[in-house]
Amino acid sequence: MTQTPPRFATLGDNCIDRYLPLNQAAVGGNAVNVAVQIVRAGEACHYFGAVGRDAAGRWTRKTLIENRVAITHLQELDAPTAYTDIDVDANGERIIAFEDFGASALYAPTPADLTALAQMDHIHIGWFKAAAALRLALQGRGVTFSQDVAVNPDAAGLEIGFESVGPSEPMARAALQRLQAAGCRVAVVTCGAMGSVATEGGDIVATGIRAIQPVVDTTGAGDTFIAGFLSAWKRGQPLAACLAGGRDAAAVTCGHVGGFPQRLRALKNDARSTLTDV
Repeated sequence: MTQTPPRFATLGDNCIDRYLPLNQAAVGGNAVNVAVQIVRAGEACHYFGAVGRDAAGRWTRKTLIENRVAITHLQELDAPTAYTDIDVDANGERIIAFEDFGASALYAPTPADLTALAQMDHIHIGWFKAAAALRLALQGRGVTFSQDVAVNPDAAGLEIGFESVGPSEPMARAALQRLQAAGCRVAVVTCGAMGSVATEGGDIVATGIRAIQPVVDTTGAGDTFIAGFLSAWKRGQPLAACLAGGRDAAAVTCGHVGGFPQRLRALKNDARSTLTDV
């Protein structure tokens, strides 16, 4: 019997990632990165969120279309499109220097959006201040939910909760316990160079990393891991295969700038507010 392909949606944040040391920008945000990477994994995905009526919003819309993400429910609001400034600290590590959530902070699903969301099989929620209310509104409709608690910490009652810690087994076990205590059916923790672990209430399953050289940028690698994991999980794969799917996809993302392959744009002036094509 042929399996019906799962219907995915992501909801919440989008932003323009502004790489200050590179003087370049990319379309990003947890919900957008996961949506694009779910499509790259061979699935269909809808994106629910809001952009501004500005050049950055038009760029985001165009990029989603080019990556075959459905944008029927993408709203345009009278607010700037969100952006994130990414800098480098004294140790050479990428850091988030500043965030303006802009139109994303004002997003609210319409009744038509809620009707469409109720038809999905799985919804990954990015940064969205009404995540708990949305899950409650769709309770009993057969929809499963996931969130990255680093992006959206409310993990109560999630089917899948994702968290990231350092390469430490005690930290990983503690994170798994936190997610389970919050009510997550499946707890998944990425552990840097140590790989990733997951549990569905029984044994802990683990997998290592897939090395890639050179590592160009780790921004969005966690989002890509989520997409790879979700694609395998919704198709009934065992946890070990789900972790491997996330691992392999994330390794590819570390080989380029941004959360998915795209044409970067230059930051045109010192204010870094004007974008131009690269």
